[in-house]
Amino acid sequence: MSLVHERYLSRTERAVAIMAREEPVVYEGGAYADALDAQTLASYEKNGFLVLDGVFDDAETQALLDEVVRLSNDPAIRRREEAVTERGSDVVRSVFAVHKLSQKLAALARDPRLLDVARQILGSEVYLHQTRANLKPGFTGKEFYWHSDFETWHVEDGMPRMRALSCSVLLTDNNACNGPLMLMPGSHLHFISCKGETPEENYKSSLKKQETGIPDELSLQLLAEQGGVHAATARPGSVIFFDCNTMHGSSSNISPWPRANVFMVYNSMENTLGDPKHGLAPRPEHIATREAFEPLKPLRQPEYQ
Repeated sequence: MSLVHERYLSRTERAVAIMAREEPVVYEGGAYADALDAQTLASYEKNGFLVLDGVFDDAETQALLDEVVRLSNDPAIRRREEAVTERGSDVVRSVFAVHKLSQKLAALARDPRLLDVARQILGSEVYLHQTRANLKPGFTGKEFYWHSDFETWHVEDGMPRMRALSCSVLLTDNNACNGPLMLMPGSHLHFISCKGETPEENYKSSLKKQETGIPDELSLQLLAEQGGVHAATARPGSVIFFDCNTMHGSSSNISPWPRANVFMVYNSMENTLGDPKHGLAPRPEHIATREAFEPLKPLRQPEYQ
């Protein structure tokens, strides 16, 4: 595609820019599935995210946390490319493609409490663009700087439009002290074009610390002044849904309390990946699904014990 006709141009030497979103936030009027009531759906459309408390009970949450701990401690998995460690450390930061490494987490992705929300908001059947377990241990867990996921997925994966969302299932307490997810309400309505070219195989460093495709400070300040910053503090078993273009990040965890979540990206079957921008090579399959786009079928009675 010619850059002249590129809808969301980013990562060039051109000046940074703030561009208006060109597509809906909630598709098909929110009528494709019946998971959220009208008021909750309107809140998501306005703010770009939702925090739903108590979606999973204590037993389910503990079973899921045990599974994430098992994966992160498994020597065979730690040797795989799916396991990403902190810079200069052997501490696991993320484990990708967890729906392929764990039957329990594959079932979680198909749980109607999550899947039907994604189908309702995106107005279509959906598939998994990416899954991962995120770990932020006490005292040593590092930050995730401000970013829009869509900016990365658009440039590095060739995701055409903003018709995807992220779902974070909280497995530990997320409090004000242990680096909770922070989001900028309303930021999903603006695309921030980032300056600078993308190095080849950028994912090898960006998954440890993102330095390419991050917004400039002025744009971040404008978004924060317009909508504020919301720290998504919530109990284990809660779920955060947020639009693919919502600006978000989290600070380091210098508290004694670890933070862990399972993170899933649902993408519309009508928004499957094309070629990455600027001639970049596609990222590996465990980071961005490309080999086969398979719609998820709800698992009506998932068990995590």
